[in-house]
Amino acid sequence: MFKHAKDSQVSITELMLPAHSNFSGKIHGGHILNLMDQIAFACASKHSRNYCVTASVNRVDFLNPIEVGELVTLKASVNYTGRTSMVIGLRVESQNIQTGKVKHCNSSYFTMVAKDENGKNVKVPGLILDDKQSVRRFARSIARQEQAKTRSSRFKSSEFKMEEHLEAIKLHNVKLEL
Repeated sequence: MFKHAKDSQVSITELMLPAHSNFSGKIHGGHILNLMDQIAFACASKHSRNYCVTASVNRVDFLNPIEVGELVTLKASVNYTGRTSMVIGLRVESQNIQTGKVKHCNSSYFTMVAKDENGKNVKVPGLILDDKQSVRRFARSIARQEQAKTRSSRFKSSEFKMEEHLEAIKLHNVKLEL
């Protein structure tokens, strides 16, 4: 079985309240992460028609602060499907209600795994790639997976060669006492 990404896309908009703010008066990053996890769950569950769990989150950069009183819109779409997992692409935007100005606040990729009623991984429908954008997103997910494998093996404790990194480390705010 295969499905179009548009069939499981999810979007939510929420007004940011003072209760969502941190000590500096900006919306707390943890609140946004919670909303991102919820919408990733909704999108993955809609695609797979199963309960889904978050397996990993690939990089969340907070690009612009979100103010109290702004509308925050989160958009989620399936970018990649494996056998039991899906990569959900997320975009977060805020809008100033008075000016109408929209800011891109962050984007991220959540890997979600579908589970059956016994908690076992379950096969998910594949993705129908029907335009250049969907092919680009799918290919990008494959590349990100390959980069993650390389990253984790390169710095594995048993394989790490300290001498190869000392010169680069010295260029940073660090004092070596070896």
